[in-house]
Amino acid sequence: MLLQVLGTAAGGGLPQWNCACPECAGARAHPERRRRHAALAVHAREGQWYLVNATPDIGDQIEAAPALHPGAGPDARRSPVAGVVLTDAELDHTLGLARLREARDGVEVLATAPVRDAVREGLRLDAVLEPYTRVRWRGLPLGRGVPLTDGSGIHVAAVPVSAKRPRYAVGADTASDTGSDTWSIALRLTEPATGRTLLYAPSLAVWSDALDEAARTADCVIVDGTFWDDDEPVRAGFSTRTATGMGHRPIAGPTGTAHRLARLPGRVLYTHLNNTNPLNDPDAEQYKLLAEWGLEVAADGMVIEL
Repeated sequence: MLLQVLGTAAGGGLPQWNCACPECAGARAHPERRRRHAALAVHAREGQWYLVNATPDIGDQIEAAPALHPGAGPDARRSPVAGVVLTDAELDHTLGLARLREARDGVEVLATAPVRDAVREGLRLDAVLEPYTRVRWRGLPLGRGVPLTDGSGIHVAAVPVSAKRPRYAVGADTASDTGSDTWSIALRLTEPATGRTLLYAPSLAVWSDALDEAARTADCVIVDGTFWDDDEPVRAGFSTRTATGMGHRPIAGPTGTAHRLARLPGRVLYTHLNNTNPLNDPDAEQYKLLAEWGLEVAADGMVIEL
């Protein structure tokens, strides 16, 4: 299984355009610290890749990954990007779909029913893209893996995480179950030929039994690291709610994920770092703690082969 990390930042990226916090200022002074919005590329089969989430940075993310570049020759506009898998309907994970309007053969998007309906009815991206290209929707099954595409050696399945809706969809009527816990999911990617498994959970509000089972049996876990501790949003001054109140499990502390993840047999990396997270500074004391726990921070451009 071959994967490329396209981005590791939470909403707004790093630096965030309207923020001068220490981490954003540090990223401006040290460009190597910059992070694009969290996304992943998965090699489905020869010449075909699927993107996990379509972020506002999608153009730059594709350009930064040579494997995603279109090939030269008589068919110069044929792209290896075959489709997109959505983990939720948040703007940071869906706005990039509009950047794919030049797709000659259309765009395939895999999503749960609530996410599909939010993007189609709330953002109206189907209608916006219709004059340019065609969006083909495919459902994401729960638990049971299906091939990413015909002939793919990688199977994908959804693990329910949360019923949290994006703000634009709060109170809106959609065709799907309004109380569904599949508004936000984790992805379980499996390669049946080798038995290798990845769990990708960029947004994590609840540590469910299903998620625990998927994490314990995965060879690699890439998980929500939005906030270092529960009080970070309040301490940073941009929210009156804690990390948990904002729908994210923090890394450290009694409600954090580190104590669970440190016990896992597989490799564990944090992604989706908020611009206020001290882990954006590689010299931060928190990095030493993470290393002591045997945990890592994912980096933009990182290639993972399982």
